[in-house]
Amino acid sequence: MITFDEATGIFHLQGKQTSYFMQKNEQNHLFHLYWGSRLAKRLPDYVLKEIQRASYIADTDHIKEYKLERLPQEYPAFGNSDLRKPAYQLTFQNGTQISDFRYVTHEIIQGKPVLKGLPSLRESIDCETLKITLHDAYQQINLSLFYTLFEEADIITRHSELENVGDDPVEINQLNSACVELPTSDLDLLHLSGSWARETHIQRTPLSQLNYRVESTRGSSSHEHNPFIALMEKEATETNGDVYSMNLVYSGNFEATVDVEMQDAVRMQIGMNSTLFGWQLQPGKTFVSPEAILVYSQHGLQELTHKYHQAYQNYLLPKKFAKKERPILVNSWEACYFDLQEEALLELAQSSKDLGVELFVLDDGWFGHRDDTSSSLGDWFVDSQKFPQGLEHFITQIKQIGLDFGMWVEPEMISEDSNLYRQHPDWCIEVPGRLKSYSRGQFVLDLANTEVQNCLIETLSELFQRYDIDYVKWDMNRSMTETGSNALTSSQQKEFYHRYMLGLYRVLAKVTEQFPDILFENCAGGGGRFDPGMMYYMPQTWTSDDTDAIERLAIQEGTSLIYPAISMGAHVSQVPNHQIGRVTPLNTRGVVAMQGNFGYEMDLSKIPLEEKMEIKAQIEQFKKIRSTVQLGTFYRLAVPVKDNAKAWLFLDEQQVVVSYVQIHAKPNSPSKRLKLTGLNPEGLYLLPTGEKRHGDELMAFGLAIDPVKQDYYSQQWILQKVEDE
Repeated sequence: MITFDEATGIFHLQGKQTSYFMQKNEQNHLFHLYWGSRLAKRLPDYVLKEIQRASYIADTDHIKEYKLERLPQEYPAFGNSDLRKPAYQLTFQNGTQISDFRYVTHEIIQGKPVLKGLPSLRESIDCETLKITLHDAYQQINLSLFYTLFEEADIITRHSELENVGDDPVEINQLNSACVELPTSDLDLLHLSGSWARETHIQRTPLSQLNYRVESTRGSSSHEHNPFIALMEKEATETNGDVYSMNLVYSGNFEATVDVEMQDAVRMQIGMNSTLFGWQLQPGKTFVSPEAILVYSQHGLQELTHKYHQAYQNYLLPKKFAKKERPILVNSWEACYFDLQEEALLELAQSSKDLGVELFVLDDGWFGHRDDTSSSLGDWFVDSQKFPQGLEHFITQIKQIGLDFGMWVEPEMISEDSNLYRQHPDWCIEVPGRLKSYSRGQFVLDLANTEVQNCLIETLSELFQRYDIDYVKWDMNRSMTETGSNALTSSQQKEFYHRYMLGLYRVLAKVTEQFPDILFENCAGGGGRFDPGMMYYMPQTWTSDDTDAIERLAIQEGTSLIYPAISMGAHVSQVPNHQIGRVTPLNTRGVVAMQGNFGYEMDLSKIPLEEKMEIKAQIEQFKKIRSTVQLGTFYRLAVPVKDNAKAWLFLDEQQVVVSYVQIHAKPNSPSKRLKLTGLNPEGLYLLPTGEKRHGDELMAFGLAIDPVKQDYYSQQWILQKVEDE
């Protein structure tokens, strides 16, 4: 899997379909040679010698001839004859920022090291790790680069560790998790962007001589940008072309950059956001960067998606839930908002059970004296006005109806009108003397403070022990502003954002380890923190607060690019839709929500009987396909009119689930067909009509789409795999 040739200084990481080459030269600098389709175990030591962009000689007495700027560095510094964007930057006691790390040693380790205090992919029997140690002799700093190759999943993880072995503190200004140089700029940049209620829209931009930056400065990975970038050949499609990508296992501020230099070489990097980061590394201490996932595909976006989905389901999600079907739920939020009346909630629960729902979720408003967003966050005790016999009694009644029970919490936040704030006003994020912005009626608790972490761990542990809870929706509804911590010294304030994330991860680790049977759903005003860091602790995420089926098409398409269906929360809501007022057919809302973890955000007790019957049939349908959707293989399908429809497919060994949604009807349209993909060409499939067709026919000719005479039309087919006649 990982080899090193002493004579040439070449490292080769060889996966199932991928190769990654590096080389150390006689001066012990480390250079990037290749990342792409799998090569045999060869030693391409001629690559560096044949680079025509620069004079390259081995004699370092002639420094002016040794131009690092013109060479593809593996983990570049700034200032040593390279003036491009560095992978790291340090400030030393003498005020300088020039470093010079040279190769010292390496080791190849079976398995994968744990990243202290940080989420990362879990170890597998088919993974191997390369640790390369570099040293700056002048400043006495060690830099270790870690590469873990997952052979079967065909991915590489990377992170960096900086160890101060000298006598003086060092300030870390930047420490990226991964850097890769590509030899051509004839590529497109692909990333996922949007806003609250419009998350993860796919954006594709041609590269030119420019510096590109995709980032978050909001304290979370954010609605605005997902911590993911990809570079792809200009002609690359869903099924063809090279794609190089990075996804950061981190939930805070990040930056993903692509720099095209003046001779068209490309440097792609990802890591914590350097604008809002600084860290005092004391003598004898080590700093660990978050982990980056590197995925290469030679067959377009489809193969890229399959690699991410396989890796995250096998190595990232909590093992107990990674391959366990998820319950169909009803959530009280859009049904009731803060108007929680026990009798009405029980009526909702009973109606939901009668229709086939399996889990009842009590959303915001059950605690303190919370009747709107202005109070009670931090006071995690039941509102006796709403539940006069206590929450235990209410949960017992839910269980007697035959439903599992879940609840909503927002532990990272605090209301000014709360007992917790009155007791500990210094526990929120603030800079004394500065304005504290109130957003959504709340402040952010200071999770850089160990006392606050301990309080949350104790409070949540008591809450989850007291009540019979099967599911927890963990929300986080505002960005961080006026950031500062009363628990940190003045020299540590630049460390705040990362210390917050380390504190959050500590709380999540303690709580999820203590309650392994609770299904946790991550939420941050919807998809504001939909990232691999949160997925390590919480096996599913509420994809967006926008429940409109048509808006969800683009949101779920972008999310599906890297995150598996079993991680996406997708629900049917009432019409007119509460976010944008659109009216869509119930069937279409159901088809779109069946792309992930299925549920309802509506009052099922107050809808007409006809709708109830349709919902009952909808739920029965999803139960038949749930395993295929959540545990099968996912494909995005090409549609007849690209901008007016979306289609996708899930398959396993037993069945194929095909979904199609057309946005607008058009008059006098020709007949249309939807070609399938991923089928066994020789396999025989039973259609809903009772006809049987072979896989090669379905992929060549497809399925006939019904004539469309209405906007927001949807169609779903379930094909059963059958034996040949």
